[in-house]
Amino acid sequence: MTDQSTTATTTRSSDTLDHAPPSTSDTDTHLRQVLRDQQTSAMQKYMSLTVGSDSLARLFQYELLTTTLGPMPGAIGLFLRQKLYRTMFGHIGQGVVIGKNVTIRHPHRIHLGDRVIIDDHCVLDAKGDQDPAIVIGDDAIIGRNTILSCKGGEIRLGHQVNISVNCTLVAETQLTMGDKVLVAGHGYFVAGGNHGFARIDIPVGDQPCTQKGGLHIDKHCWIGAAVTILDGVTIGRDAIVAAGAVVNRSVPDYDIVGGVPAKHIRNRKHDDSNNP
Repeated sequence: MTDQSTTATTTRSSDTLDHAPPSTSDTDTHLRQVLRDQQTSAMQKYMSLTVGSDSLARLFQYELLTTTLGPMPGAIGLFLRQKLYRTMFGHIGQGVVIGKNVTIRHPHRIHLGDRVIIDDHCVLDAKGDQDPAIVIGDDAIIGRNTILSCKGGEIRLGHQVNISVNCTLVAETQLTMGDKVLVAGHGYFVAGGNHGFARIDIPVGDQPCTQKGGLHIDKHCWIGAAVTILDGVTIGRDAIVAAGAVVNRSVPDYDIVGGVPAKHIRNRKHDDSNNP
């Protein structure tokens, strides 16, 4: 997997993502449209949102594999999922390990590289029109209870990305991480999907969403525990985000940032001291 989508140059003085006017999207999401459609049956809605196909053969395959193999514990469960899940995924490389009780939606839009590890109770939700919608590079690790959710967008993770437990990645546009990004637990990353709130005569949830260009984390970054990174942000290569930070502006290469909102602490490459 290349880093072309995650190598945008960032500076503190000029940041096109921060200053570009946000675009807006229709507040009536695909999920709402499907659920409100009175012309389709409950089964058709289920197939559209979960399987991503109106094929009864795909529905039968999905139900059989996820119902029988999904909750199966131990080595036998790992082995059977490794061998049989590949028939419903878009692509599964060699040596992939998928834990028990992993929720999978639109599996044909999910591409997993070699030796990927998906821990127990994760969610891989590839709903939308992108194909593929979720791409995970070789030797990546997705920690327990972590959610990767596409809402019409795409999530692309590079080789050897390591995402710890209880993280949430949501993409209505594009969310990318370069190679060897390290993410500690309980992080929240959102690409798109922030509601506008200019009007006070209608609820915030009914107002159009704003989109600021997606979220891009370049290679070799270290993201601390309980970090929130918002739409429109690019994190430069080899940057470090301190635990608990809320990042609402782009971060230059090699920078260390922290706080709410996140602010520059020092630069690993240009500052004299080598210690945080």
